Amino acid sequence: MVLLVGGAYFYARHRLRNAIKEVPGKIGMEIQQSAQGFTISRSEQGRTLFKIQASKVVQFRQGGRAELHDVSIILYGRDSTRFDQIYGADFEYDPQSGDVIAKGPVQIDLESNAQGLRNPNQAAPKELKNPIHLKTMDLVFNQKTGNASTKEKIEFNTLQISGSAQGLSYTATNKMLTLESQVNVTFNGPFPATVVANRGILTRDPRQFVLDHMRARSGARWGQADKATLFLRSDNTLDRVIASGDVIAKVEGPSSGQVRAAQVELLMREDSEGIQSTIFSGDVNIETSGAQSAEARAERVTFNFSGKKNILQTARSEGNVKLVQHERSPSGAAQDLQLRAAAIDFFFAEGKRRLARAESSGLAEIAILPVKPATGQDTLATAGKFQAGFDSQGRLQSVHGEPDARIVSKTPGQPDRVSTSQRLDASFRPGSGIESLVQQGDFTYTDGERKAWADRARYILADRIISLEGSPRVADSTTDTTARNLRLNRETGDAHAEGDVKSTYRDLKPQATGALLASSSPIHVTARTMTAHRSPAIAVYTGGARLWQDANILEAPSIQFDRDHRSVVAEGADTQPVSTVLVQADKSGAVTPVTITSTGLTYIDENRLARFQGRVQAQGADLTVSAAEMDVYLKGSEQRAPNQTSATPGKIDHIVARKQVVITQPGRRASGEQLTYTAAEDKFVLTGGSPSIFDAEHGKVTGVSLTFFRSDDRVLVEGNNSHPTVTQTRVAR
Repeated sequence: MVLLVGGAYFYARHRLRNAIKEVPGKIGMEIQQSAQGFTISRSEQGRTLFKIQASKVVQFRQGGRAELHDVSIILYGRDSTRFDQIYGADFEYDPQSGDVIAKGPVQIDLESNAQGLRNPNQAAPKELKNPIHLKTMDLVFNQKTGNASTKEKIEFNTLQISGSAQGLSYTATNKMLTLESQVNVTFNGPFPATVVANRGILTRDPRQFVLDHMRARSGARWGQADKATLFLRSDNTLDRVIASGDVIAKVEGPSSGQVRAAQVELLMREDSEGIQSTIFSGDVNIETSGAQSAEARAERVTFNFSGKKNILQTARSEGNVKLVQHERSPSGAAQDLQLRAAAIDFFFAEGKRRLARAESSGLAEIAILPVKPATGQDTLATAGKFQAGFDSQGRLQSVHGEPDARIVSKTPGQPDRVSTSQRLDASFRPGSGIESLVQQGDFTYTDGERKAWADRARYILADRIISLEGSPRVADSTTDTTARNLRLNRETGDAHAEGDVKSTYRDLKPQATGALLASSSPIHVTARTMTAHRSPAIAVYTGGARLWQDANILEAPSIQFDRDHRSVVAEGADTQPVSTVLVQADKSGAVTPVTITSTGLTYIDENRLARFQGRVQAQGADLTVSAAEMDVYLKGSEQRAPNQTSATPGKIDHIVARKQVVITQPGRRASGEQLTYTAAEDKFVLTGGSPSIFDAEHGKVTGVSLTFFRSDDRVLVEGNNSHPTVTQTRVAR
């Protein structure tokens, strides 16, 4: 385009001044004759400005018109730095209108001559470097106004550029050249491209070329704009391009992309062989599609390139940056990842057209959008700065955020779940979105009334599990739990703990009708593992579990505790039985401990009933009771003496034992199928299966019912007709 301007301008100027004014003066204005082999030149200060050669010049008397044939014009410029040539077969001059008209084709070659200053004789350059060649027809130049125009097609080409336009007009006053329509430009080289426009305007000062409604294509890439301005350097090489008005840049193919903006600016390298940077500004919108689609918005986006192949090195998005990446979950449902920041810098792999990493500037946030926005969970992560890493396919692989990392999960109808830490790391599964989140350094978690603390937390999105490590602790309004490792289910609220588990149930209200766990004192539980459900509030402790409140102690391999009902279900084995410590009080008020072991225990505090099953054995100070089943009824809180404190163990009111009942005392052994023991009277009643009692001193007694007392030797025996009482004694010989 620059060549076209220069050629038209110099051609018109020198054609007028030399061929018209000086040629007629040489041959005479009043005679009709021709001059063969005519040469005209003009010089200033010893330097030739131009030279015109024509094989024949004819001056006509009528109208003063003149014709020049086989014309060649060489333009050197005032500083001799040009060697431009204009040539054509026929030219005509009309002195009345001042028009100089080329009859037929006109060709122009524009070439700079850096050695011209050293050669005053204006010799031709030793080497022509990429001359610009233009061709048109019927060019009209007016000597009075200095304007030039043609309605014909203009063609131009260089070593790297070729093109055409339809119609040309040049205005001398503002030195503006206009390509009227159908502007086409083709760029050759390693990145072929074509540009078309409705109109082109070229100005000399400033040195720029403006295209209206420009459209460009290079392979699978194309773009358009309402207006594009090409800024030229002093040597007519391209310096930068600014396109504005409905700017669109698109890449077509399996992984397509599109950029929309109010304006785009291209900065060229100094050697003009590549793009230095591309800057989109004004409500920039970017969309990509394919295996991994994404959308982005920003006020300004800058792409920086290097090398002759225009390799993308970095990109920077600024001003309310919003990036949405569409992923696919393993189930096939769409999942969106949204990033907001003041600015984001993208870095591309060296020599490769793929992302390597990205960094945000200023406070940034990442949102994991739900599959079903109306009912799903919306997770928002914020940090002072985010750094993202990409895999060999350019897919998002990891995100690191610090300091002041924070994650907020929102679910309709539920309180927000909030976790904070110093650092945050997110791992991604290719094509499936976020796989896990890791928070480290002063981790805290809040879910309604529940809170958690740890040094490190890992959240697995697939199963909604948070794993806590490093002195983890979980607490709510009533319970505290510590362990070596803790896991929380964010969806159900369930918790699992492992290693040195300890739970404390606090803020308990005293139960007037309760017994074993009726106190307002805290209830403590220790074990190797724990699994707790949030609703209902039931926790299962396994592995050397121990539960106690004040002096009441329960030990078992497994203890299930229901806080709301203060009930316990304990399970054991023959080698690891359930152990419970109760007390027995006599008439005088003196108490003695009773340890009960079994393979199973069920206790509900409001019923004051402890039901033992499987190899039950109750061990007192001087008495042992064994059975297959045993129900122990405890005294309620209201039955305790006023001087008894809440630290007193649960007191036995009465016991009912069934199946294979055996009572052992020093020197006495009793058996039966059912035992009823009343603590207030210290009385034992054996029934079922021909109960019997053996006394080393008195012998063996059987009957339908045996009643005896631990404090004396009385035995009440009852029988009937079918089962009479039998007494066996030993007689000394």
